[in-house]
Amino acid sequence: MANGDTTVSHLGAINSHATDVYDLFLKVFSGEILTTFEENAVMKDLHTIRTISSGKSAQFPVTGVASAKYHTPGQNIADSGNSYLSEINHNEKVINIDKLLVASTFISNWDELVNHYDVRSVYAQELGKALAKRFDLATMKTIAAAGRASANVTGGKGGSILVGLSSTPTAAEIADQLFAAAQKLDENDVPNDGTRFALVSPRDYYALLASNETVIDRDFGGSGDVSSGNIPLVAGLRVIKSNHVSDVTKATGDLDADDGNALNNPFGDTAGYNNDLDQDEIYVAHPSAIGTVKLLDLATESEYKIELQGTLFVAKYAMGHGVLRPEAAVIIQ
Repeated sequence: MANGDTTVSHLGAINSHATDVYDLFLKVFSGEILTTFEENAVMKDLHTIRTISSGKSAQFPVTGVASAKYHTPGQNIADSGNSYLSEINHNEKVINIDKLLVASTFISNWDELVNHYDVRSVYAQELGKALAKRFDLATMKTIAAAGRASANVTGGKGGSILVGLSSTPTAAEIADQLFAAAQKLDENDVPNDGTRFALVSPRDYYALLASNETVIDRDFGGSGDVSSGNIPLVAGLRVIKSNHVSDVTKATGDLDADDGNALNNPFGDTAGYNNDLDQDEIYVAHPSAIGTVKLLDLATESEYKIELQGTLFVAKYAMGHGVLRPEAAVIIQ
């Protein structure tokens, strides 16, 4: 005699006899986290990233520069007393993998049943934004550390700090300091290969955009578009706006305490990525200024918890950030 049961076509099952009926649903959730992270992390393409398959850190060799000298006929080039041989200095920069950074949430079955809209996509976006923000904050703080760092090899050059902005800078002030920063990068022999950039707050970005004669001057090749809110290159620098710049430039008392739990210490005398940066306004750099070591790229996990009658979602990554070439970073205060 039939017991009244029937066969269910589970929308989330990979096949009709799957024991886990949530597989397909969770992959959609995972994809939303990845997309949100890519859209919100502005620093992803602005610095050097190296992936390792195992280990707790990665080494970046640092090499000094050679010198040249006119040769006097008859003198032995290989004789060290004649000063023809360049003694090229070496050093290393080691970047550690920080602790696992996670963003997680738990969704109750009951809440999903009684809710009138899809909460998973909303939660997925929030997890992605949380990881993207922490990634941007850590890498921007590392740029701040690079601008304050001394040379990492004997005979090299350190970072630079320019002081020239008022508390509410005008477009003219900002533009002048961007040109000064570009000049400093030139003086530090940093490549002008089109990848230099300036990280600015929305306030400074729109101050530049609103001043047509200062920045968007087509008589001198400007290509900005006020209607679409685009700024052209300023002194060869890509001007990139981010709310996270204001989150970074805070005094010690307002810093995110969790950044002190990082294993890297780019400032050298503070915990993790924390430091008093409340005088900083704009960061100018080349992608070679800082580096990220990636052990685990953005990944997601999820598990239905029978005892809790809901699903636990975790987004995570394992990375670390450090200073590579301090001479390639300039802080504008």
